[in-house]
Amino acid sequence: MVRALPRPGYPRYPRNSHTARRGVPRVRLLICAVMEATDSNLAKLPLAEGDESHRHPPVNYEAEQALLAAILKNNQAYERVADFLQAEHFADPVHARLFEACGKLIDRGQIANSVTLKNAFESDGALQDVGGAQYLADLEGAFVTIINAEHYAKAIHDLHLRRQLIALGEDMVNEAFDFDLDGSATEQIEAAEQKLYQLGETGQSDGDFKSFRVAVTTAIEQAEAAHRREGQISGVTTGLTDLDELMGGLHNSDLVVLAGRPGMGKTALATNIGFSAARRYAASNGVDGGVVGFFSLEMSAEQLATRILSEQSGVGSENIRRGKLSHDDFDAIVQASHELSTLPFYIDDTPATSIGQVRTRARRLKRRQNLGLLIIDYIQLMRPTAGKAADNRVQEISEITRGLKVIAKELNIPVLALSQLSRAVEQREDKRPQLSDLRESGTIEQDADVVKFVFREQYYKEREEPIRRQDEADEKFHDRHERWQADMERVYGTAEAIVAKQRHGPTGKVRLAFDGATTKFGNLAAEDKLPDQTR
Repeated sequence: MVRALPRPGYPRYPRNSHTARRGVPRVRLLICAVMEATDSNLAKLPLAEGDESHRHPPVNYEAEQALLAAILKNNQAYERVADFLQAEHFADPVHARLFEACGKLIDRGQIANSVTLKNAFESDGALQDVGGAQYLADLEGAFVTIINAEHYAKAIHDLHLRRQLIALGEDMVNEAFDFDLDGSATEQIEAAEQKLYQLGETGQSDGDFKSFRVAVTTAIEQAEAAHRREGQISGVTTGLTDLDELMGGLHNSDLVVLAGRPGMGKTALATNIGFSAARRYAASNGVDGGVVGFFSLEMSAEQLATRILSEQSGVGSENIRRGKLSHDDFDAIVQASHELSTLPFYIDDTPATSIGQVRTRARRLKRRQNLGLLIIDYIQLMRPTAGKAADNRVQEISEITRGLKVIAKELNIPVLALSQLSRAVEQREDKRPQLSDLRESGTIEQDADVVKFVFREQYYKEREEPIRRQDEADEKFHDRHERWQADMERVYGTAEAIVAKQRHGPTGKVRLAFDGATTKFGNLAAEDKLPDQTR
């Protein structure tokens, strides 16, 4: 075994005939001394009468020594643990510096052992206090095997997480006691959830290279599942045949951005997609479609429900809101409501939701209901995590889109996020949107796996109805009006879904049917499809 480390500034433990021999491990006694010297910043709670016990952060210096011994003797041990273990995970600062120095040497292709590290630590006062260069030799001489190196590293990392949890708990308690008018209790909870999430993400060692054989097998299984499905799509259905054919559905771990100017029908298309996915999931007993979580930051849950009721019953949403219903209309609404109430469709209409809250609630819905599709309406109404105010809106949007992409990958579900477009669209003669029209387009376009736009030419044509000019002849005015009517007939009741970016497939556009009264999108007849889909 390796000689226990005296710590500069720590209380010295008493030596006696049983523990004073040079080289005898005294780690347990040392830990007790360190614990006695370490004070928590948490206000002390009154103990039970007669209880003088104290709890202290957990450490295991023996595991740290054993791991360093394995690395110094065989540098391959470092490669086994470097993907999740870092220097700050060590409880002993001397051990942390030794581990970091070993990593630097190994990364440069050099050998890390007691000889190569000697010069680097000759002037290190902390190392001198525990024996100097001789301590390095003692560590290397204590080597037994590297087989257990990974187990030692996981124990070190686990204890680090426990110490971080203790510190986080202390901070939570102290912040709760420290009443601050600028920060509410819910914001403190949100910040604590974000810190816990970040702590849980640190040092994850599950990731590793997969053999190509495993990747190919998974791809074949997905293709086989798509072949068996109706419509032969590999992702969650949108309910729109032509769009599914172009995109193959909404794929797991993808961030899909649906963008458009106000009045184009972004929310309507998103609710159509969400309803179709939930209905297919219920009809197939979970084989197709997916459980849908809908974050509605713009409309209340009741307004969103009214829209979906209108879409599915065929009764105009305006008539539903105003109560202008015939007996047939009321029967249709009741029948639609019965079907909708059985679907796995969940709505969260909390305003100004942060990306941390979205992540927490999505993970909860995934755990409880097996969430299969997450919809955000819309990105620009979200805010970054509490306590992370950015210098400008572009940085905030960057954090939000990166967070949405992380959610998609972590939960292995598609995330459909709606986005506004800039006013630059309105300045062009052809008002079909482009990628550059995305607000804060640099971050949204970069993080998204798929970017699609919804465009309704009818919206603009309706506002271009000719007005008779002064002294204009009747014949000329009628000609202009007839041309406008011809254009209106061409675009009436239609919309375009434009896939401008798709990492895994072609781009292109498809035409859709659109009913303005019920805000419902549907498929067009075959002869009405646009033929210019590109690859």
